Amino acid sequence: MSVRADMLHRPLRDLRISITDRCNFRCVYCMPKEVYGRDYAFLPRRDLLSFEEIDRLARIFAGLGVEKIRLTGGEPLIRRNLEHLVELLAAIPGLDLTLTTNGAALAQKAEALAEAGLGRITVSLDSLDDETFRAMNDVDFPVARVLEGIEAATAAGLPVKVNAVVKRGLNEDSVLAMARHFRGSGHVLRFIEYMDVGSTNGWRLEDVVPAGEIVTAIQSEFPLDPLPPRYPGEVAERFRYRDGAGEIGVIASVTRPFCGACTRARLSAEGSLYTCLFATEGHDLRALLRAGGDDAHVTAAIEDIWRVRADRYSELRSAATRDLPKVEMSYIGG
Repeated sequence: MSVRADMLHRPLRDLRISITDRCNFRCVYCMPKEVYGRDYAFLPRRDLLSFEEIDRLARIFAGLGVEKIRLTGGEPLIRRNLEHLVELLAAIPGLDLTLTTNGAALAQKAEALAEAGLGRITVSLDSLDDETFRAMNDVDFPVARVLEGIEAATAAGLPVKVNAVVKRGLNEDSVLAMARHFRGSGHVLRFIEYMDVGSTNGWRLEDVVPAGEIVTAIQSEFPLDPLPPRYPGEVAERFRYRDGAGEIGVIASVTRPFCGACTRARLSAEGSLYTCLFATEGHDLRALLRAGGDDAHVTAAIEDIWRVRADRYSELRSAATRDLPKVEMSYIGG
């Protein structure tokens, strides 16, 4: 069964599940240290969805047509016994199960995640220059350890994508170096425009490096050809190196919004369903679970939420949307 399409005729195909609002990095574009300091009140453990609750919801969503689940955070690898959750979700028939991580603990976790049934992994890595990378993660974490994690994931048999958020004045000079490094590696490198997610990262339009500028910079050294989308709603615009050395992607949610084909829902760490990355409020599914609602009741609630969905924030982005209250990236996942 598939849930009926939303108000803009978009089906529900992808679910991103945040399993923790905590992170061991303090990236300046996501969890700036001046906000998420030592005294910041993260969610208490009892408020987080249990692995069994996540598994139950994932199966309900799969019954409604979801084909892909991405585990996110915060930083998902800091949640204890994550491999057990992966094992539970990997048992759902026909599901594409992926995970996004900052890579800090990947060298230690990659083999166990692969053995548990994880299908693919995405590593966030914003620069190969160690000084720049340490400045962006703001906890003085070395880039070499993230690269070790990528190598460990590859050795464990996990396909790897690498995502880089590009912010003007911080790391736009890293774009070509990253393209050179990952060309021919078998890893897909994707560059993401700096987005106005949440309210704490001080986003300004002038800090956005447009995807077109990124492609032009790479094209100046390595000729590229555009590739067609692999499936409806794919967020990345893809390009292949003309010499066959692999491909890159750009995610242009600011300069070339793709709301019209968005098939994604997001589940926060304590069980709120958000129908847009830029949503102003969520829908409490945890309360339904813990009040004893059966699967049919939860299914009906999700259907009712999705059918009236009309989100298209990135297409509407303007002075009128600037001051809307938005959920933070670290709470809802990317």
